[in-house]
Amino acid sequence: MRLIGPNGEQVGVIATSVALNLAKEANLDLVEVAPNAKPPVAKLIDYGKFKYNEKIKAREARRNQNTAEIKEIRFRLKIDDHDFEVKKGHVVRFLNGGDKVKVTIMLRGREQSRPIGGVEMLQRLAADVEEYGSIESAPKQEGRNIIMTLAPKGKKVHTQSEQRRRGAESRAERQARQAARLAAKQEAQAQAAAEAKAAVNGHDAQPKTSAKNNTTKEGSNAEDEN
Repeated sequence: MRLIGPNGEQVGVIATSVALNLAKEANLDLVEVAPNAKPPVAKLIDYGKFKYNEKIKAREARRNQNTAEIKEIRFRLKIDDHDFEVKKGHVVRFLNGGDKVKVTIMLRGREQSRPIGGVEMLQRLAADVEEYGSIESAPKQEGRNIIMTLAPKGKKVHTQSEQRRRGAESRAERQARQAARLAAKQEAQAQAAAEAKAAVNGHDAQPKTSAKNNTTKEGSNAEDEN
């Protein structure tokens, strides 16, 4: 077999028994990486560490993959400006979240015979949100509805990464505030303890002259009597 060393170096074509001995001496595993090659290719690796790294890579790939959902927003052809702006805000929010948006204009009665108004409304909406998304599927009529699909301009993974970054910053700020409050509390407790100790020491240091004064006073009275 053709053997590759643990650092990717080419050892050369050697017997399988020799490769096994080398693996044993290096405390590594002998793993075939190209069994169908002629001769087969094997590599000296730490298989446990290799599987762990593969698991980490797969987890990161799943985390970073674009898992966009399709959200749906429905409009009536006769919609007032306020409701249009509200629904447009929902579309922008979905696009900012990295999701596609299926916009549906629901036609009633005679509106089905003149769908041009619905197409114009969808084109107006696409123009208003072009900063956040672009038309993936142009407006088309399906039965009583006119449908258009918008796709976000940025990938969802970028949005998720930004959200994770902001979450980490917010947690760091909360922890810093908690640490500052704890330090201030401990400092206040230490200061209060020091003041209490100083007060006790000051009280103990005061001169005890009451007994002496009484003795002096009693002596004076005795002299007066004599």
